[in-house]
Amino acid sequence: MSSLDRDLVFTGLTRPQTFGGVTYSVVILNVIVTTELFLIFKSPLVLLGAFVFHGVGWLACLRDPRIFDIWLVKVSRCPRVRTWSIWRCNSYRA
Repeated sequence: MSSLDRDLVFTGLTRPQTFGGVTYSVVILNVIVTTELFLIFKSPLVLLGAFVFHGVGWLACLRDPRIFDIWLVKVSRCPRVRTWSIWRCNSYRA
């Protein structure tokens, strides 16, 4: 069985836009959180947290660049139900 051929143009056109190896949604989230923390703590050490957050996002985006978008859709569309603590999953049968 032969492996599938991938066209580089198709692969490039279907990937999301990235900045520094992470998607723009992660960059925007990082900027917002870092700015808020800087305004609260008034310390430049908050920038270290921004670099750590960017590194974690970069490692996650290596496997699948849309991992954060998929996670956001899952969280917004599949909330935990009342019986989650019993079954450790969303069981809709009471």
